[in-house]
Formats: sequence, C-alpha cells, structure tokens
Amino acid sequence: MAKAKKQQKKRTVQVGAEGYAYIKASFNNIIITLTNLEGQTISWSSAGKCGFRGSKKNTPYAAQIAAQDASKIAHDAGLRRVEVFVKGPGSGRESAIRTIHNSGIQVTIIRDVTPLPHNGCRPPKRRRV
Repeated sequence: MAKAKKQQKKRTVQVGAEGYAYIKASFNNIIITLTNLEGQTISWSSAGKCGFRGSKKNTPYAAQIAAQDASKIAHDAGLRRVEVFVKGPGSGRESAIRTIHNSGIQVTIIRDVTPLPHNGCRPPKRRRV
C-alpha cells in the first residue's frame, strides 16, 4: 500500500524595500539571486535558465538577460534598494549590476567578495591551448 504524501505549504517570503543581490559570475555561467535582509530568496535567475547554452552563457548579454529576469520579479514583489555582492571572475559582472539598476532597483553598495587563497591549495596546472 502506498504512503500518502504530506502536502507542503508554499513558503512565503517577507519582502521589504531593502535587500541583497548576489551575483556569481564563473567562467561558464552567471547566477543572480535577490534576497531580503534575512537572506531568504525573493527571486533568482541564471544564464542557463534563460535559455543560453554552451559558451554563450558567460557573455555580458546573457548576464543582462538573467539580471532582467530576476530583478523584474523582485521589483514587482516590492524590492527597491539592494546591496550587491559580486563573486567570481566572469565577464558579465558589470552588465548585471547595470541591468539591476536600470530595472528600478537602486544599487547602494557594490562589494567584491571573490574568495582569494592565502596560499592554500596548489592551483591546477596551466592550460595549453
């Protein structure tokens, strides 16, 4: 006899006027997450989610489309000001920040939180192309 599954309630997020925007720009993709001050996700998007495949995912245009997608949902929910945390060496960092600002969400602070090793692990060997 099959077990009956419990019905899960949809999680509701309290959206204030202020929040955080996290931009993770790697060499292969870009992920944008907009959260409230407690860190609960309001909306997120990535270049892969927006339909870009392969080497087109790490372009500034793909970052622009992904930021537009995430910030439209957050703006409709009531988000108006964000602090931006940028992580990674990808090429779409500036265009994502510019798009968030142009969508009606005011960018107050931009912080680069890219992790830097203090001479920790040995890096991988150099690429030969």
